[in-house]
Amino acid sequence: MPDSSLPYDPTRMKFGIGQPVPRQEDPKLLKGQGRYTDDLSLPNQLYAYVLRSPYAHAILNSIDIGEARAAPGVHAVLTADDLGDYGEMVCAMPLKSIDGTPLRTTRRAALAKDRLRFVGDPVAVVIADTRAQAKDAAEMIFLDVETLPAVTGASAAAEPGAPLLYDDIPGNEVLDFRFGDAEKVAAAFAGAAHVQKLSIRNNRIVVAAMEPRSAIGEYEAETGRYVLRVGCQGVFGLRNQMANDVLKVPRDKVRILTGNVGGSFGMKASAYPEYLPILHASKILGRPVKWTDERSGSFQSDAHGRDHEVDAELALDADGKFLAVRLTSFGNMGAYLTAVGPNMGTGNFSKNIQSNYVTPLLEVHTRCILTNTTPITAYRGAGRPEANYFMERLIEEAARAMGKSPIELRKINHIKTADMPYSAASGSVYDGGDFSAILDQALEAADFEGFEARRAAAKQRGLLRGIGVGNFLECTAPVVKEQGGIRFGDDGTVTIITGTLDYGQGHWSPFAQVLHQYLGVPFESIRLLQGDSDELIAGGGTGGSKSIMASGAAIVEASDLVIEKGRQAAAHVMETAVADIEFDSGVFTVAGTDRSIGIMELAAKLKEMPKSDDIPETLDVTHVFDQAPMAFPNGCHVAEVEIDPDTGITRFVNYVTVNDFGVIVNPMLVQGQAHGGIVQGIGQAMHEYVAYSEDGQLLSGSFMDYGLPRADDVPSFQFASHPVPCKTNPLGAKGCGEAGCAGSLPAVMNAIVDALRPMGVTHMNMPATPEKIWRAIHGVN
Repeated sequence: MPDSSLPYDPTRMKFGIGQPVPRQEDPKLLKGQGRYTDDLSLPNQLYAYVLRSPYAHAILNSIDIGEARAAPGVHAVLTADDLGDYGEMVCAMPLKSIDGTPLRTTRRAALAKDRLRFVGDPVAVVIADTRAQAKDAAEMIFLDVETLPAVTGASAAAEPGAPLLYDDIPGNEVLDFRFGDAEKVAAAFAGAAHVQKLSIRNNRIVVAAMEPRSAIGEYEAETGRYVLRVGCQGVFGLRNQMANDVLKVPRDKVRILTGNVGGSFGMKASAYPEYLPILHASKILGRPVKWTDERSGSFQSDAHGRDHEVDAELALDADGKFLAVRLTSFGNMGAYLTAVGPNMGTGNFSKNIQSNYVTPLLEVHTRCILTNTTPITAYRGAGRPEANYFMERLIEEAARAMGKSPIELRKINHIKTADMPYSAASGSVYDGGDFSAILDQALEAADFEGFEARRAAAKQRGLLRGIGVGNFLECTAPVVKEQGGIRFGDDGTVTIITGTLDYGQGHWSPFAQVLHQYLGVPFESIRLLQGDSDELIAGGGTGGSKSIMASGAAIVEASDLVIEKGRQAAAHVMETAVADIEFDSGVFTVAGTDRSIGIMELAAKLKEMPKSDDIPETLDVTHVFDQAPMAFPNGCHVAEVEIDPDTGITRFVNYVTVNDFGVIVNPMLVQGQAHGGIVQGIGQAMHEYVAYSEDGQLLSGSFMDYGLPRADDVPSFQFASHPVPCKTNPLGAKGCGEAGCAGSLPAVMNAIVDALRPMGVTHMNMPATPEKIWRAIHGVN
């Protein structure tokens, strides 16, 4: 519940802030009426198929496309030579190495030329009348190559003598990053009463979005514009990247259109190589070109997530107070740098490793290394869940080593509510939180005190039972420039125009709730426009758990502008002074009288009135919310598991999560977001792992070889809220989209290790598969 200083009462309206309003999108989606990119077809369109490298590392001497060009139905076969006049995809993050040198970015062309660097690297694109014809023709292309040694692990790629991916990037190292005062941290460790160390593998995962990537490229010859219909996370940012970096044209010559998107989790945020060839093909052929990836292609070419090798260390004094935390890691970047590839193991590790604990000093040293693997990008949380996982595992093992209670060790190091605002060693300033109370609430809900009796009962049944706690605090992405346009339609609808983009989150309902709360317009009349770059003047896209803080704040400020325009118009209509007009719950009233006019009636009347300099023509506004700092959602997860020692199979018997997401606009959707994040955390913790052979072949390239959590793998979740409103954005919200991962990774792994501890197991790297658990129990290497 928000505090009394906030300008609304969440219980006042059925569709207002704080109400569990169902998702507006669902009726259409459940009836199969969604419009995903592959559902679209344009008149006279052609089809594209992308030929990918089957080699992890090779010199490309030549490409023979003669037979493919002559194949039935083929209109064109494109290679790198056909795209030489266009730009490249780069990482422009302003990161510097310890010695002050800037990030060594890779420059990725849409199609590989001279060198193939991973299995899945696009080499050629065939355009034909049908997709089947394009695929058949692609099989006729001959690649003349000289294979080279490959390297897939980051630490291995950093070794002297390792195969080099680029002649101008020594040691495959693009960045040698350090945050923190290394000397002070070293001194703290030298003087510590106890130092806890863990080597932790942050396993690489395939994003496996429900909808494979798909796009339709269209060139408008009469306007010279490129139109790309594609699933993404924000059309404004993608438009700018395609125009500035890839197509090398003015921004007004590019339009991005996005309909429904079947999942992304960070993966679909930026440009991909396939988009340029289909746009170029449309330009030279005069017809739209459609491309949809196959799932096997998605496994190879969709950017992967995670993949860090981390040595984590925690220094404590004799009382258990934290003195410093240190991460030393290798970050696997894959064969090319994506737009945000280096960020997870650098900035996001640095901001999130402290979590909600008093930690005077921290150091993060990460070497970002290129390998012959699929490029890495952001994946749900993008370094935030992992940093919390590292800290929680360190705390659990430090407590055991020092003979202390892991719960009490957390509590004595928690940042106190009375110390807010708190300046963290990461540079962040936490505006509020109630961390120990949330931990207590979660433990009570999980019946933590009764666990030992349940463990003993499980032992009688031949099972190993464990319980794990996962405290977390996330630093969301900051909000910078988000649009909040409001448009009153002739048909009685009110449209919100914003630059965040719903790729499964369900933005329509909570955004409408905010507008309904502040303007009083009928909830059922509200529409959401988010997928047309021509409609936007700003937009940060969706990512970093910031959408409600960004678009919500923009809607709040835009509502104030609508009210001000409405006061002027209402004063004219009711023939009184602007100062006499009051506004409440969608109605403009002359103060002290019963004369009033509703906002919808006023909007319609303005459209019929003759234009005048004295009154606004419409109540429409186009507004950009400037900025807000990051927020700090936090909470505590408690997982309880049973393991069958004969099979290694782990089963959840209870799962509790208590969260501080600040003011919750829609509790139903927030619970859904938390559930999804938890399940993805369970997936990484127990099932998912991208495996490569020594020569760089993808061994886990299908759902036959790559595990995802199924419905019967996950428990029913107990969800509770302990909100402390955020003080740095108008809504008081903190964001929730990625928090489920941040709490579930440590809770699940701590529970599994707790169950295995009687067998002498004190650490296990993810994923904790049945085979790995069985081997640990039975001492089989």
